[in-house]
Amino acid sequence: MPGPGARSSAGFVERLAAARIGTTYNFYRDGERAPLLRERLRAYLEERAGANLILVAEAPGYRGTRISGIPLTSERQLGGEGPSEATASVVHRALAELELEASVLLWNVVPTHPGGERSNRRPTCPEIEAGLPYALALARGRRVVTLGRIAQQALGGDYLRHPAHGGASEFRRGLQALRLPRGPLRSGEAPCGAASIVRSAGTACAVLPGPSHEDLQRQDRRDHA
Repeated sequence: MPGPGARSSAGFVERLAAARIGTTYNFYRDGERAPLLRERLRAYLEERAGANLILVAEAPGYRGTRISGIPLTSERQLGGEGPSEATASVVHRALAELELEASVLLWNVVPTHPGGERSNRRPTCPEIEAGLPYALALARGRRVVTLGRIAQQALGGDYLRHPAHGGASEFRRGLQALRLPRGPLRSGEAPCGAASIVRSAGTACAVLPGPSHEDLQRQDRRDHA
């Protein structure tokens, strides 16, 4: 069965909390909510230990993961209050409609937030390289599906259209077309159609094109959750 167990989940979260990924904000280490966010992430990883697919976006957003501690998830989705995040809402709605929530582990290539309290920015190549080992560790034994071009270029795997800016329907259709099995893996079962991971931390940025200023602005709005 893929994914860390209880003890390794705690160790994974501890390593992530100690990480310094460029100039990104590590909300698992810094701020008064850091202990809560670490505990949330540990519990989430344990709950999704049997997930046969990992859905990976680019980086946390200031209205989503930075506050909730759970990738591609807003605080409002967890407790009914607090900020909401458009991409997180679309992703969770589609997973629920297709009965895939228990089958999917959500993650970001860069697990800490590039940006300020009220802003996002595109992560730098060194930040992508520093964050990639965490994604690779969680991807082991799972089918990899990437959300947006930046994540796809960094990790490989199946590509899904990012749901922002009119992409929600295409995202849902793409997710449905993958024909994913519902529910967690049973012990000893291999993930259906598992994609091989061909990237490494040292080569991830070699495949990333140099963005224009307009590209950076569009990606900042689209690829954070």
